[in-house]
Amino acid sequence: MIQWRECITTWELNGALKRILKESEQWNVMLVTYTLYHVVLVQSVFSIIQCMTFREMHQPGNPFILANAWDSGSAKILAASGAKAIGSTSAGFAMTLGVKDMGQIIREQTLNYAQQLVNATSLPVSGDLENGYGHCPSDVAETILFSSKFGLAGASIEDTQLPSLEPYPFTLAVERIEAAVDSIHHLNQDFVLTARADGIMNQKYDCDEAIRRLQAFAAVGADVVYAPCPPSLDELARICREVDAPVNALISEDFIQYSIDDFSQIGVARISLGSSLARATYTTILKRIQEIYSKGNFGCLQDTMSYTEIEKMFQQIEGSDKRTL
Repeated sequence: MIQWRECITTWELNGALKRILKESEQWNVMLVTYTLYHVVLVQSVFSIIQCMTFREMHQPGNPFILANAWDSGSAKILAASGAKAIGSTSAGFAMTLGVKDMGQIIREQTLNYAQQLVNATSLPVSGDLENGYGHCPSDVAETILFSSKFGLAGASIEDTQLPSLEPYPFTLAVERIEAAVDSIHHLNQDFVLTARADGIMNQKYDCDEAIRRLQAFAAVGADVVYAPCPPSLDELARICREVDAPVNALISEDFIQYSIDDFSQIGVARISLGSSLARATYTTILKRIQEIYSKGNFGCLQDTMSYTEIEKMFQQIEGSDKRTL
């Protein structure tokens, strides 16, 4: 087995890393980077390439699916089905705990869940970090710092004062994203920050205000912008035109009727499934158990996958925790 080690003091690694990977027999390369404080950090080349790949996926007009998983098993199933990247979902994760979404889960729970997704597959994972688990910009910066240590390729931060639905005042909302960007600059690793304007979804402001916020978020360094549930596809297209950053679209409500081609034509870069797959799973459970109770037989279970089929799908997906560094 060929093993490579490189001592590097700059983050301009893209070309160098690709050359290393081309020459290496396995993705088990390790590299050493030096921080501003001269602390030696060790990271696998695979993780770094993973983050770079996740950033490169965001191409306006050529959207990819961010497949949101709610546990390790669902992450493996999504990876086996061809997913290119995994997203966590605060709502889906809340369902596994039997609690409400929107500020009911603490940061440590979310990061442990995110790490399970990271360990489950070799795909890049973007974390749903809600409002950053604190109202102050310093809280957001700290959450980003912590999340990077759990192997995430990126994360999203909302502009909602959880657990309420009230948005942060404009200036504070921008300062919170700016603090996240500043924290990322001190990571010495690539990390894709998605800045969310959730006021349309929460019925707290209109699309004009969402665009104003997204433009400001992009101006201070957000990599991707996201306004869930705009009133129409035309308004989503306006967001894509008027904000100078890749745009994430959420498949929810009226947007379920559109195709990937529809989103491509208006310039969307990423399509998030949110909690839809988790809700579809719970819907199936409810419908089938109700049928069992009402009919008194188990015919509705005949078309399910066998345990062996599921196990094979799990086994074909190598988790990042199985790699030799």
